[in-house]
Amino acid sequence: MTSPDHAGSVARSGGDAAHSTHTADGLAHRADSPDSADHAASLDAGSISARLDRLPATRSIWKLVVLLSLGFFFELYDLLYSGYVAPGLVKSGILSATTHGLFGSTGVASFIAALFSGLFIGTIACGFLADRFGRRAVFTYSLLWYCVANVVMAFQESATGLNFWRFVAGVGIGVELVTIGTYISELVPKQIRGRAFACEQAVGFTAVPVVAFLSFLLVPRTLFGLDGWRWVVLIGAHGALFVWWIRRALPESPRWLAQQGRFAEAERVMSALEAKVRSEYGRELPPPAPPVPVAPRGSFRDMWVPPYRSRTLMMTIFNIFQTVGFYGFANWVPTLLIKQGITITTSLMYSSVIALAAPLGPIIGLFIGDRFERKTVIVVMAGVNIVCGLWFSQASGAVLLVSLGVCLTLAGNIISYSYHAYQAELFPTSIRARAVGFVYSWSRFSAIFTAFLIAAVLRYFGTTGVFVFIAGAMLIVMLAIGLMGPRTNGLELEKISK
Repeated sequence: MTSPDHAGSVARSGGDAAHSTHTADGLAHRADSPDSADHAASLDAGSISARLDRLPATRSIWKLVVLLSLGFFFELYDLLYSGYVAPGLVKSGILSATTHGLFGSTGVASFIAALFSGLFIGTIACGFLADRFGRRAVFTYSLLWYCVANVVMAFQESATGLNFWRFVAGVGIGVELVTIGTYISELVPKQIRGRAFACEQAVGFTAVPVVAFLSFLLVPRTLFGLDGWRWVVLIGAHGALFVWWIRRALPESPRWLAQQGRFAEAERVMSALEAKVRSEYGRELPPPAPPVPVAPRGSFRDMWVPPYRSRTLMMTIFNIFQTVGFYGFANWVPTLLIKQGITITTSLMYSSVIALAAPLGPIIGLFIGDRFERKTVIVVMAGVNIVCGLWFSQASGAVLLVSLGVCLTLAGNIISYSYHAYQAELFPTSIRARAVGFVYSWSRFSAIFTAFLIAAVLRYFGTTGVFVFIAGAMLIVMLAIGLMGPRTNGLELEKISK
């Protein structure tokens, strides 16, 4: 479905109709001209994107977002339970609260570092899998991978075994993180990208109060001969039971199919989606905009040519330092509270209350996600993180601690949905999963060392030192995005990539 002018221009460039072929979208090109064929193919892929971007946001579109968000729920449950089960791991004698050396392998920091080491490998080394094998297949099998690894980890008795299987699970989670963000950005029309990511994060972050509440109930106890922390891990592994149900209702990304040259499959997916949306919309769909040519298959070196080079550097710097702020608080909430003189049980109760705020940041995003420029939201919320963090380090009353914890959680999660949308928008379809995986991997790499650094700072400088460390990192986040970030709201992915 293209404009007559565009179809005519392509036909004219092809010359004799006897030497032309037609794709599923009706675009003509010369069969005997490789350059013309490549150009026409790029326009065919562009027409798929144009057709997708003109779709109204009906029930079928939001259903796809919710299904992917359910996958994200299990992912975040697994990613964020580290801090909540940490007191149980210490109580059981498997790990210690601090380490004797900076990189000791028997403390809570080693458990957190093992996860982020796996995440680093999964994102930097395996991010290309979704570009090669498709969003749908990689979404499915990476989820199964880390669910199985978690089941094995739940029965470990030593720090070595625990950390190894946490690492293995982290590889699968890392691949999944890259794939879900890429998948959503390509399945939804441009006018709801911000809200789609907010929905994903709102559903996903409901895992935080769930895991916090389960930890509050289970971690201090032993049930049927198993430590409570093991039950928390095993409950999360049940995501594997839902994966095939989710998978059946998800189509492959038509943008990815078209970019791979699989136009017939892209046309089938696109036509089926258009038919569903048309029946819900109640009238004829608006015409698509003229297609923007889509780049052919990409490679790693494509990230290092303008304009992607500066974006790659910006998001690498951002991801290295945003991790300090987000996981420096989220993974250490119970431990930080215990250092403030609060008991394990009370600490887990306070953490559960703070965790209730986790989905609220993305829920706010459902109303503002496409109203404010994403780079502006990131900068402002990083500033809120600095102020509330430093205040938290000086607080002692229960109400103030919980209130500031809620503010930190809201700010962190608003940043989270904003930058997940933002970094997926900055790169073209041909390298989107690979590029997002590369820049995102540096947050995982940073988190490996952040866990040990925070443990050391906490030991020698207390909670105040931890939040001064976090404040410095968030200041760098503000400068990187504020000075280097392009605007993306409401723009077609192909135009952002030009």
